[in-house]
Amino acid sequence: MSTGPGAASAPAPMTPTNPAPAKSSMFSSLKVRNYRLFFIGQVVSNTGTWMQRIAQDWLVLSLTGSSAAVGITTALQFLPMLLFGLYGGVLVDRLPKRPTLLVTQTAMALTGLALALLTLSGHVQVWHVYVAAFAVGLATVVDNPARQSFVSEMVGPDQLQNAVSLNSANFQSARLVGPAVAGLMITGVGTGWAFLFNGLSFVAPIAGLMLMRARELHPGRRSPRGKGQLREGLRYVAGRPDLIWPVVLVGFVGTFGYNFPVWLSAFADNVFHAGAGAYSLFNTLMAVGSLGGALLAARRGTARLRVLIAAAIGFGALETVAAVTPEYWLFAALMVPIGVFGLTVNVTANTAVQMGTDPAMRGRVMALFMMVFMGGTPLGAPLVGWITDAYGARVGFAAGGLVSVAAATAIGLVLARVGNLRLALGWHRGHPSLRFVPREREDEREELTAAA
Repeated sequence: MSTGPGAASAPAPMTPTNPAPAKSSMFSSLKVRNYRLFFIGQVVSNTGTWMQRIAQDWLVLSLTGSSAAVGITTALQFLPMLLFGLYGGVLVDRLPKRPTLLVTQTAMALTGLALALLTLSGHVQVWHVYVAAFAVGLATVVDNPARQSFVSEMVGPDQLQNAVSLNSANFQSARLVGPAVAGLMITGVGTGWAFLFNGLSFVAPIAGLMLMRARELHPGRRSPRGKGQLREGLRYVAGRPDLIWPVVLVGFVGTFGYNFPVWLSAFADNVFHAGAGAYSLFNTLMAVGSLGGALLAARRGTARLRVLIAAAIGFGALETVAAVTPEYWLFAALMVPIGVFGLTVNVTANTAVQMGTDPAMRGRVMALFMMVFMGGTPLGAPLVGWITDAYGARVGFAAGGLVSVAAATAIGLVLARVGNLRLALGWHRGHPSLRFVPREREDEREELTAAA
């Protein structure tokens, strides 16, 4: 396949669905030894990452008493992705993925250990947390597109969708354990031990990377150093409606709908007055839903754009409902379906973009995807934190949900127009059905009229 500038920027025809492998068993990609090592290492590391996230947010709230400060911490962690994400993708397309990941994972381990030392010694200040969050964000600029691209090198194209979905299931499984353990540690021995566990947890993925068999990898051709590679990647995505609109949608959802550290800490502390245990419970219940959504995605044979739009609308609508829910138990229960719909948005968009991208461009495209999805947080988190402080957690949460619904609806209409689709109301198995169907071409209409 040609990967020159002309080929890379050539637009592909818009279709309502993206091509994908047929359905397979839920865990089929784990049969690949290299991916199995990667998967196990990520289970341990992701657990530590979630422990640090919970401990970090609670530590900042304890030190400052401000939801805006939590938003600033989140923003600093994702700001490097916004500023340098595309350059990280260019770098990843040039570098071998496994050695690159060894460097980035080691850097994040050292950051966790440094924050643990400061906290356990009693010298931690809020600016230390800000610096640590920014340092992790810098490593993530390269680590994220490298991990995304490395999945295809481990499993090959036939198992790519299954492996992408299992990666999300892996992350959400750790999200089940991490917040629960972090809550116990925070209330029992303090936040410093959660930071220490996170730093040590990186031993697992580093060991997994070192134990992989290089001969069993499927490395793509690395891009040579050259001018204009960043512009080439942007032109490639801009010329592909099946890529650009999912990226735009996850940008809106990520910027305004995924500010859970701000909202959930505020609901736990200021609305329900239930403390760190409630904050951990909310995150754990959301992870239950997210894990279910990831496992369903692993069984799904296609990454359909209509599923992406419907999931984004459902996600925003549920956030809006949760924002006005008066009861603690009902708010907690809503975290499960919010997790299902939120994870479905993430996995469906991720898989659609990866499977529709030329392998030589994947690092740059996935860097753009992650830059938009994660890099929007520095813009959204402080704004949402300010709204939450000024008008209350309920208003902040509802605003994020309404923006997600509006964005998904607008982009769904754009995709329908680009794909020459129309909204049709009909019946399916005795029930009313509302769906997009292809528009009849004008010449077909004329032939049908003439035949009549």
